[in-house]
Amino acid sequence: MKLSIILISYDMAREIPRTLQSLARTYQTDMAQLEYEVLLVDNGSPEPLDPATWAHVDTPVRLIRIDDAHPSPAQAINRALREARGEVLCLMIDGAHLLTPGVFKMALSNYAAFAEPVIAIRYFYLGMEEQTVSVDNGYNKQVEDELLERIAWPTDGYRLYEIGTPLRSGAKRLHWFNKMFESNCLFLRRALFESLGGADEAFDLPGGGFLNLDIFKKAMEAPGVTPVQVIGEGSFHQLHGGTTTNSSGEVREAKLAEFRAQYKAIHGHDKVMANADFMYMGHMPTITSNISAVEKRRARMAGRPLD
Repeated sequence: MKLSIILISYDMAREIPRTLQSLARTYQTDMAQLEYEVLLVDNGSPEPLDPATWAHVDTPVRLIRIDDAHPSPAQAINRALREARGEVLCLMIDGAHLLTPGVFKMALSNYAAFAEPVIAIRYFYLGMEEQTVSVDNGYNKQVEDELLERIAWPTDGYRLYEIGTPLRSGAKRLHWFNKMFESNCLFLRRALFESLGGADEAFDLPGGGFLNLDIFKKAMEAPGVTPVQVIGEGSFHQLHGGTTTNSSGEVREAKLAEFRAQYKAIHGHDKVMANADFMYMGHMPTITSNISAVEKRRARMAGRPLD
């Protein structure tokens, strides 16, 4: 087994079948012969995931159900890590993400170029604003479903750029070379993740707090690692009521303050940005994958149909 994808789900019955579709051999470019597995952890969802909802998808799924689950995904990640059979891991802590079609090809190609790469795929939101803003302006699951239907997803996965927007992370100028501090699609060798201790279960807040940032920072700063950011491929967040991604205003700020306080209590500092020099690799698959032109995409959405 070459690749193990660890996919964590809580109350994502709507989103998971689409996520798995974006991981399918028939969707990912040139991956028909890829040897891989998806360890889908249902982390205590009130209604258990139903495998019948993704039976039509060509994705090798092993479903792990945790009934008495901790509200943080840390234990779920480590459970999947113990069962993973791949040499390389892809960590998707939030299971509600859709990938563009070249993610596997671009990410795995780095293992031919570097001895110990850690590869990050950039985080996007579905919708024309970050969901921390768009939800307050009426964005909801029905709107999202209509957007995906409008681009006929998954027929052409790169059309996700037409209906999505990148996580800005406070950047004033948005481009592919903005330095990342987290990814919901992170590739690294299993041995490396094990040497880092896996997911730190001290991050025990609902949703994990800054667990995802902690994993990213530790992996990118590990000795002998080559940090890589992929250009032209993305991981698009579906609306599902996440702990911070779908909250806003004072509620969101209070949660982030709580997360930062826990991070500082664990590490003795609150410097969450990875201190790493990144390599960049990739391509520009479509005109709309030029993320610096987000305003043009918004104007096109408002002015005429995408198709």
